[in-house]
Amino acid sequence: MKHIPGVTTRPSTDLPVLLPLNHARARARAPEAMMVSRWLAGLPAWTPLALMALILLWPLTAQAAYTYGQSIDALWRWMPFLLKSGFLFNVIISFLAMAVGTIAGAALGLAQISHVAAVRRTAWFVTQLFRNSPWLVLLFIVMLALPFEIVIGDTIIAIPDWTKAVFGLSLPIMANISEIVRGAVQSVPSAQWEASEALAFNRRQILWMIILPQCIKRMIPPWMNWYAILTMATPLCSLLAVEEIVTLSRQAIESENNHPELLVPFYSFIMLVFFAYCYPIARLTVRLERKFAVKL
Repeated sequence: MKHIPGVTTRPSTDLPVLLPLNHARARARAPEAMMVSRWLAGLPAWTPLALMALILLWPLTAQAAYTYGQSIDALWRWMPFLLKSGFLFNVIISFLAMAVGTIAGAALGLAQISHVAAVRRTAWFVTQLFRNSPWLVLLFIVMLALPFEIVIGDTIIAIPDWTKAVFGLSLPIMANISEIVRGAVQSVPSAQWEASEALAFNRRQILWMIILPQCIKRMIPPWMNWYAILTMATPLCSLLAVEEIVTLSRQAIESENNHPELLVPFYSFIMLVFFAYCYPIARLTVRLERKFAVKL
């Protein structure tokens, strides 16, 4: 005799349900967006110490006139400037790009499940276009396509480079958030839709009052994962002359007479700062994924 949960054996949940037929297909189409956070969260806790040791010990191996003490002193002198004027700007860019990408991506994701075929196909095309485009290429396109200033009568409004960087980074985020929203909505059992329609709810009421509230918890972990990825991608803005931590590090090394012995300490420090910022986000993302997982 076969074991039937809830009949011959103890049930694995207090609310056994049968999944709808389209549930497997919806999950199969859902993108795997947690790979980076799982890898980052899986690193040992002593990784920052190893990175710090690399920064401190590298000058000892350098065969040059620039001594260990001079290398550490140069990095120590520039460290507050790199953090306050550099990395803080990276964080601000990531916040703004994530906000713009989340709002636009939510609208695009809902458009992908529209009943209007033209809207649905256009949203799918836009999503796939920006989701599968290199981020660096998008940044260059935005830099060249957007004007450097807007002239309105006698008024000249300058467009700073960082606004172009925010817009360029928000495009791939928008596409990936769109897939997260679409996958989360389609993962809700069809019985929820049928029950709502039986209660005379229209489609807008079903989405905003019943379906989307159930999707928020499912969308938080992958959303946080993409924020971590976006933060680690902000150094690409240095190619647009945005004064973030990589650009300021290059300027600092030039101010120290371009000693090659400073390259590894300075860039190792950048790696350590990004790791220290993104590692807790990755650990929290994995924890929330386990907490909000649907257990059936």
